[in-house]
Amino acid sequence: MLEYLKELDAQLFLFINGLHRPWLDGIMYQISYRYNWIPFYAFLTVLIFLKFKLRGLWALLFIVFLIFLSDQTANILKDSTMRLRPSHNPVIADLVHIVRDRRGGQFGFVSGHAANSFALAIFMIKILKSRHPWLIPVMIVWASLKAYSRIYLGVHYPGDVLVGAAMGIFWALVVYWLFELTMKRLYPPEKLAVPPDRYVY
Repeated sequence: MLEYLKELDAQLFLFINGLHRPWLDGIMYQISYRYNWIPFYAFLTVLIFLKFKLRGLWALLFIVFLIFLSDQTANILKDSTMRLRPSHNPVIADLVHIVRDRRGGQFGFVSGHAANSFALAIFMIKILKSRHPWLIPVMIVWASLKAYSRIYLGVHYPGDVLVGAAMGIFWALVVYWLFELTMKRLYPPEKLAVPPDRYVY
């Protein structure tokens, strides 16, 4: 069963990766490059402080903790499963579309990009959706594009991306629960002069 799923994953990868276009190569490369998103992260930070004021420092602390959990779990799985990236798989390497000869590390299960992106997306949605509901589609599209770019660039199978995204969502929900618990302990509604039925994170 596992071998069948791997084969199916490889076939799906080759189909998706094969849909590349010259004009898309540069776009997908830039989407995948994490440092290009620093202005976007700065914008999200501003939204956090506009809502939470100085309590936003707690939100940032939990985000750092979240990305650490997500990223390290992805690395542990990579080292323990040792599944070769498609770009390093000798069986299909000649069929893989690679951009700028960037092939990534040797192992690819699971995608750290997908895990971290979906972890951040879900956490931001949870803490800001009450004030900024438009952020829900923005974060989902952003995380999905980041995840898709990894398949397009030939460095991850769809399975790497899907499991990574699921793992990121799991950690986001866990850390959000811890964040909400911490905030209610440190800043109960009566301290903030907020009616209990309007006390929403």
